[in-house]
Amino acid sequence: MGAAESRRRDLEISDSESDEEQQQHQHSESDEDYEEVKDHQSPIKTPPKTPSSVDQIEAKLKALKLKYQSKNQSVKNPVKLYIFSAANTANSKWVVLDKLTSYSFVKTTSNGGDEDDEDEEEEDGDGHLYWFLKVGSKVRSTVDQQLQLKPTMDQLRVDFVSNGVYAMKFFSIEDYKGFIEQYEKCLFENTYGFECNDENKAKVYGKDFVAWANPEAADDSMWEDAEDSFSNSPAFKTPVRGNHDLREEFEEAAKGGSIKSLALGALDNSFLVSDSGIQVVKNFSHGIHGKGVYVNFDDAIKGHVESTPRKALLMKAETNMLLMSPMTSGKPHTSGIHQFDIETGKVVTEWKFAKDGTDITMRDVTNDSKGAQMDPSGSTFLGLDDNRLCRWDMRDRHGIVQNLADANTPVLNWTQGHQFSRGTNFQCFATTGDGSIVVGSLDGKIRLYSVSSMRQAKTAFPGLGSPITHVDVTYDGKWILGTSDTYLILICTLFTDKDGKSKTGFAGRMGNRIAAPRLLKLNPLDSHRAGMFNKFRGAQFSWVTEDGKQERHLVATVGKFSVIWNFQQVKDGSHECYRNQVGLKSCYCYKIVPKDDSIVDSRFMHEKFAVSDSPEAPLVVATPMKVSSFSISSSRLSYA
Repeated sequence: MGAAESRRRDLEISDSESDEEQQQHQHSESDEDYEEVKDHQSPIKTPPKTPSSVDQIEAKLKALKLKYQSKNQSVKNPVKLYIFSAANTANSKWVVLDKLTSYSFVKTTSNGGDEDDEDEEEEDGDGHLYWFLKVGSKVRSTVDQQLQLKPTMDQLRVDFVSNGVYAMKFFSIEDYKGFIEQYEKCLFENTYGFECNDENKAKVYGKDFVAWANPEAADDSMWEDAEDSFSNSPAFKTPVRGNHDLREEFEEAAKGGSIKSLALGALDNSFLVSDSGIQVVKNFSHGIHGKGVYVNFDDAIKGHVESTPRKALLMKAETNMLLMSPMTSGKPHTSGIHQFDIETGKVVTEWKFAKDGTDITMRDVTNDSKGAQMDPSGSTFLGLDDNRLCRWDMRDRHGIVQNLADANTPVLNWTQGHQFSRGTNFQCFATTGDGSIVVGSLDGKIRLYSVSSMRQAKTAFPGLGSPITHVDVTYDGKWILGTSDTYLILICTLFTDKDGKSKTGFAGRMGNRIAAPRLLKLNPLDSHRAGMFNKFRGAQFSWVTEDGKQERHLVATVGKFSVIWNFQQVKDGSHECYRNQVGLKSCYCYKIVPKDDSIVDSRFMHEKFAVSDSPEAPLVVATPMKVSSFSISSSRLSYA
């Protein structure tokens, strides 16, 4: 189910009460009250109003209003609580759970009691206190991003996930704003361990990131400048419109076992890596389709790894592939990689990672730049470990290709990089078109390194409290997309230097004119449907490898969903998603492609495969047993 359907169900609460609530409403009102309301709504049966009769009516209305106000005033923090019933069935709907209840924020340990409905502090033996949200006797959840809380100011309403999908409606704008203010403070304290105030925000974000700490007062001019550059970039044959839809073109069954990773090519072929070999598929303008070629891994791979390849990296004009397999199940680190010659179907060698004669590990590898896999002479690639960032070369120190026949275990040449003392906790990285590097960390920080130096980051964006598990960057380096478990973060790297020139954070220090990021989230209904333990994975931009071309979409995987955002729409500050939002702007407008099985990976093909009736190259979605290709057709693609 896409966002449009979820949004329609959202509006059901505000447009009309459910049948169950109407019945409860009728039974709860006294006959006298009902008659008063009926008389006021039946002017045809009422004689022409004199000033005195109007006064009487106003007095009755005032008395009726005061009666309901008195009910609410007797409850601290009053709300109406809804639950989304039968969420994954055709009979799903919003149902009133409690017409009048109250919420409270309670500070306690994770196992602390919940005896009191007042805002209070409870302490247990371990001394670690966290804020919890309690709503009547129905809800008790830690205040964190797992709540997926979505405020809607014009409906005086917030939706959230807590072993189900709930919505609270407030009785006044003051009640609504009071809740949001309390929630933001509790979320900050739970995330960073500090009380939410200006001094502690400065400690967390740094003096240059005022916009991150106070988004409402942020200067969004850089986002607007970027939007202008987007509109001035070379156009596709068909412009992006709001009425484009995804049409499934091809579906290919997996051969030789379940698919573990997807390696898209920009040339003739793409590759599905399974636990026993590589399935070669052909690239077409409407997706990828099987050629009937399957290359089995030989004993050189089967005998040396404890698990199947986790990552496949194309090199040398996509004729070679580096296969990376973890040493230990559940951990990404490995002591070496296999170089696989796709044309011969043989392992060329098993490379070993070492520095200064000592074996080391890597947790990830990537190409030198966005288009490096198409270079037929490429012999270098980048490596990342928890506290290492480096460039590896398959040639020896004199630039000569190593004689693999004479080497028992060839060692890669560490040509550039830095081994940090401790504390960086790198998790993932990606490269721009010119080879600049962006690195995501366990603490949520995102660092930018220039082509010339891996020792010192040019810019380091602060974390928002969640680890960055995957990161991508546009070809021109102007935009960064970070993946966390519960949201995506989109960062603009543009800034104006002291000479008035526009640069990116890869080329120089950004100073204090840094725009606030934007978040991309699922609404609570879709987050719940995706599954409690399903997390965002592998968010990426669409794929371009040419100056002047602009990425058009973003795609991420969560459980059985592939989720697509319109890039231009996300950047548009006047977009309706951002209206009346407090804190960092969050975009909830997307398209969902649901599958019957958990998705391994979702990626857009290279932009050269976009055809005349489509604004974008096909989307490829891989599940363990099949791979599907979708083209964007001029039908009905709604991001609302």
